[in-house]
Amino acid sequence: MSQPHQGACLCGTIRFKAHGELRGVIYCHCTQCRKQSGHYYAATNVADDRIEVEGGEHLTWYAASDLARRGFCSRCGSVMFWKPNDMPYVSIMAGAFEESSSLTGLCHIFVAEKGAYYDIDDELPQFEGSSQTTRLPVS
Repeated sequence: MSQPHQGACLCGTIRFKAHGELRGVIYCHCTQCRKQSGHYYAATNVADDRIEVEGGEHLTWYAASDLARRGFCSRCGSVMFWKPNDMPYVSIMAGAFEESSSLTGLCHIFVAEKGAYYDIDDELPQFEGSSQTTRLPVS
């Protein structure tokens, strides 16, 4: 069995281990992600039963919409997770991993809401909305 992918918040109060293969990184440019993080999100995900969290009593969840909630450290403010209400997985911020060399980019979502101050200049697919609800890439 492979070693777990480990990570933590900035202060180390919340630590996690994700087991198994991780999805490619999705870059989310929606207004909510940009407002919470100061830029866009970069996140992978793992099934709910494949993640262990230590220090969960310091994990605060904020329901920014009816679709999902966002988990962050109540001590240092680090954005850690994004959890859809009706799906059996949790997204983990790519920057929270101790070693991220196994992560690769998958696509950009919500590019219609992208900030005007930056360009997307890689060759990854781009979607106007969510890649699950808007299947057509931006031309």
